[in-house]
Amino acid sequence: MENLVKDLENKGFLENDDGRKIMWSPESSIPLTIVKSDGGFTYDTSDMAALKQRIEEEKADRIIYVTDSGQSVHFETLKKCAIHCGILDPSKVRMDFVGFGVVLGEDKKKFKTRSGDTVRLVGLLDEGIKRARDKLVEKGRDKVLTDEELKLAETAVAYGCIKYADLCHNRSHEYVFSFDKMLEDKGNTAVYLLYALTRIRSIINNLGTHTQDLNDPISLDHDKEWKLAKTLLRFSEVLSKITEDFCLHHLCEYLYDVATTFNEFYDNCYCIEKNSQTGEIVKVYTGRILLCKITAEYMDTGLTLLGINTVSRM
Repeated sequence: MENLVKDLENKGFLENDDGRKIMWSPESSIPLTIVKSDGGFTYDTSDMAALKQRIEEEKADRIIYVTDSGQSVHFETLKKCAIHCGILDPSKVRMDFVGFGVVLGEDKKKFKTRSGDTVRLVGLLDEGIKRARDKLVEKGRDKVLTDEELKLAETAVAYGCIKYADLCHNRSHEYVFSFDKMLEDKGNTAVYLLYALTRIRSIINNLGTHTQDLNDPISLDHDKEWKLAKTLLRFSEVLSKITEDFCLHHLCEYLYDVATTFNEFYDNCYCIEKNSQTGEIVKVYTGRILLCKITAEYMDTGLTLLGINTVSRM
């Protein structure tokens, strides 16, 4: 930071203000305080030094700052001053600020423990694991899953529901944290999406050796086939959007749309026909199975981008 201060001073970007050394940008209404009156450095100093290091040494071409929305003015000022002094060239390096809102408890106040302390993430995750396991046992999943599968499922549900609940809201808005709502298997929740994905995978897995026959082109005849196909085609558009506005709730809404559209498709379109006596597969609608496979791949990719692990059985 000493070198940064010397460099800015030598180039005439600092001015004295009652003992402080401050830095202005022609486009900013407030300055950065680079050196305090007692000679100490500030967050402004360290943030500018870090930005310089990321650009010059790490060769970053895109820098994204993620903090609460209350820091937006600071990072906008940092950006303008960095451009003014030549540290940041916006034609070569893109700098974005991604602000997020406040998490509220069910009492609509800032999310804290009953004693008033800040909620620690490790405690939140432990509570999520316990609640997820209770929910799976309540549904009798412990009777059909192995111990290992149950462990994987409870972890995926617990961590997934916490992440998804945060990401499915507009990041700039506040939201109410509720385990009960997070763990619901209906509506726009991680649990609903994870169940939908495991259901699709089970359809494909039940084909056995018939998966070798999936080489025919997809023919769309039923209106629900068309609806699902058109929904799947929007995936790249959604990915492009979130890389620009950093609002991951668009991806969450899309994945929920895919899951609900798939359920409509599956309820109306046979994918497999079985002998009613033997249970043997007698016909495979390959185009529809391919739609199932694409749906599973897109949902898995989308959830992975959200940092949510998926499982083969739940």
